[in-house]
Amino acid sequence: MTFKSIIYPVIVFCLLSCSSKKAQEEESGEKATTQVEDKATDVKTKLLEYRDFSYELISNGTIAAVNKADLRFQPQEIVRKIYVKNGDRVTKGQKLAELDKFKLEIAKSQAIESLEQAKINYQDALIAQTGSISDTSNISAEAMRAIRIRSNIEQARNNYIVADYNLNAATLYAPFDGVVANLTVKEYNLPDGEAFCTIIDNRNPEVTFNILESELPLIGLKYKVLVSPFSMSTYVVEGHISEINPVVEKNGMVKVKATISNKDNKLYEGMNVKVRVQLLLGKQLVVPKSAVVLRTNKKVVFRLRNDRAAWVYVTTGAENSDSYVITEGLNEGDEIIYDGNINLADDAPVTVKN
Repeated sequence: MTFKSIIYPVIVFCLLSCSSKKAQEEESGEKATTQVEDKATDVKTKLLEYRDFSYELISNGTIAAVNKADLRFQPQEIVRKIYVKNGDRVTKGQKLAELDKFKLEIAKSQAIESLEQAKINYQDALIAQTGSISDTSNISAEAMRAIRIRSNIEQARNNYIVADYNLNAATLYAPFDGVVANLTVKEYNLPDGEAFCTIIDNRNPEVTFNILESELPLIGLKYKVLVSPFSMSTYVVEGHISEINPVVEKNGMVKVKATISNKDNKLYEGMNVKVRVQLLLGKQLVVPKSAVVLRTNKKVVFRLRNDRAAWVYVTTGAENSDSYVITEGLNEGDEIIYDGNINLADDAPVTVKN
């Protein structure tokens, strides 16, 4: 038996074995693929209908109180008593703090005595001139002015007014309802010249934000806005545009203000917020943003047909933070898949889990 007669059968056997094994693996893979593809995907659906749609302009803004006052003591005396602290809510006319009034009361008392003495001098001069303190008809204006100057009555009256003002100014009162802020002075210390405290009325603050010049035609006074602090993205308050500055700045921006509600007291002076201006566009065919996915770099929405997902190429129009307006591809009454559609393929089996 030759070498060739031995080796050829061996080679043929190996080739047949490899082909058979490969065929078995391919058949097994096809079965596995078929099993995976046949597994239904859980999805959520909704019926497509026309509804009111609000177009949104999105900007960043800052919270500022409509009423804000920095309060200062006029006299320079030691702070005797402080009745409030930072964060306290106060009402108009409420006492906030007061200075030591000993020197101020003495100054007022001296001013009263000086004024009384000046009145006596004034009356003596009138009696010497006319013999009466009430009949001044025969005294010329020049003579009357000289009497008032010699008696010192005008200066005494002014000194009394200043002394009375300083004594009253030794007590600080809230000018309006609000919250105490920036209070740093301690009792038994002299004010350092800075504001003693700030009163902020934050019940209905303003939010200031910028929009592009090209967006001006889309907004107007009383338009609705939604405001969310960056630190609390899920917290939303409503408001309305109250002011549009009629000047376009060098960077092409326009400053806008909106008044908002702060009934929960969660918005603070200077807080950075996200602002959404809503413009109602009427009835539109609207889908959630989650319903739109990309396939071959095109926008697709899956429509439910006989428990299978049928993809449809769509054209979208205006959008807001959570929805698209559909202009082409879908019709009212279509049942669309908006959840569980990330990895869906065309004609894939699905199970509705609404």
